[in-house]
Amino acid sequence: MPISVSIVEDNEQLRNTLARVINRAEGFRCVSQYGDAESALQGLPKDRPEVVLMDINLPGMNGVECVRQLKQVAPAIQVVMLTVYEDTDNIFNALAAGASGYLLKRTRSAELLQSLREVHRGGSPMTTHIARKVVQSFQKSGPSPQPTENLSQREQEVLDCLSQGFLYKEIADKLGISYETVHTYIRRIYEKLQVRTRTEAVAKFLKR
Repeated sequence: MPISVSIVEDNEQLRNTLARVINRAEGFRCVSQYGDAESALQGLPKDRPEVVLMDINLPGMNGVECVRQLKQVAPAIQVVMLTVYEDTDNIFNALAAGASGYLLKRTRSAELLQSLREVHRGGSPMTTHIARKVVQSFQKSGPSPQPTENLSQREQEVLDCLSQGFLYKEIADKLGISYETVHTYIRRIYEKLQVRTRTEAVAKFLKR
C-alpha cells in the first residue's frame, strides 16, 4: 500500500511541485492539497492521510495552530513541518503542537521522500542542521531532575544516536542491529523516560 500524503501549503507552485514529486515516487500517493489551515482542518480528517506536509506561514491560522487542532481530532495523522524558518522557537512550537518532524523547504526531493518514509515508520525526521539546533538548545538548558540511569547501556547508545540527529536506519547500521530492534529499544526508552516524542527523550538525555 502506498503511503498517503496530504499537503498544506499556500504557495500554489510549490504545492503542485510537491504533489508531483510525491505522485511520481514509488510507494507514495498525494491524496489532497490545501492552501490554508482552515480548509485543511475541514478536509484532512475525511481524507485520512497517513502523513501531512505542513507549512508554518499560512494565511489566517498558522501551521503550528493547525497541527495542534488537527492532532486533537485526528491523532493518528503524522505531520512533518516544511518551512523556510530555522529559528528554535518555531521548531519547538511545531514539535510541541504535535509535529513529528521538521524539514526546510530547500530539502532535496530524495531526502524529503526518505523523511516521509521515516515518519510513517514512527520516526522523527529532521534535517541535520535543525537537529543540531535542537541539541544545542537542550545543551544550554540547566540540569534536569529526570535521570536516565535506568536505561541499559544499549538504550543509552541508541538515545545518544537520536540526540545526534541519526535516522532509525542509520542507528541500526551504526550499532549493527536491525531496524526493528531499533524500534524496540526506542519504545522501551520512551516508556522508561515517560515521554512520547524523540524531542522529549533527547531533552532528558542531554540534561542528565
